[in-house]
Amino acid sequence: MPITPATATHSSSNGTADAILLELVDEDGVTIGTAEKLTAHQPPGQLHRAFSVFLFDERGRLLLQQRALSKYHSPGVWSNTCCGHPYPGEAPFAAAARRTFEELGVSPTLLAEAGTVRYNHPDPASGLVEQEYNHLYVGLVQSPLRPDPEEVGDTAYVTSAELEARHAEDPFSAWFMTVLDAARPAIRELTGHSAGW
Repeated sequence: MPITPATATHSSSNGTADAILLELVDEDGVTIGTAEKLTAHQPPGQLHRAFSVFLFDERGRLLLQQRALSKYHSPGVWSNTCCGHPYPGEAPFAAAARRTFEELGVSPTLLAEAGTVRYNHPDPASGLVEQEYNHLYVGLVQSPLRPDPEEVGDTAYVTSAELEARHAEDPFSAWFMTVLDAARPAIRELTGHSAGW
């Protein structure tokens, strides 16, 4: 599995770990600066660029990811296929494809833009805040998964009805329904109306 600054600890010349930087944006999604990742998520949160990926199998089932228990933000909860933050200057589309491969060991096919959504979701469990300008992508997964256990606790393919039942019983990320609802038009275009999304 490829190693990037998002999945590895780097040391600078003085022996300290390099900070992971995010792009800060204005309400129109225009880059206005950078901030360290954890700092950007501290209350009240700083608006920053993010992405969310929704991948489906040939039967129109959504691939869910359970976040690894070792993650400092929203550990152990279920969420969309992949989500994260581009590096400063990195195109969101490229970041979405990169992180999907790093986390799940697959390269999405027919990955397409599905709009953007802006939200502010505090996470009561961690005390962190998701203040994000999120780029949405939908696509297909057509090869076996090879999840990185440092990132992914479990995976599941679900139909729309199965998701509804699971969402009522299992903990999901604070942002999940917001990004899913925003991506639904593109999801329906990809999967067809008969899939029920």
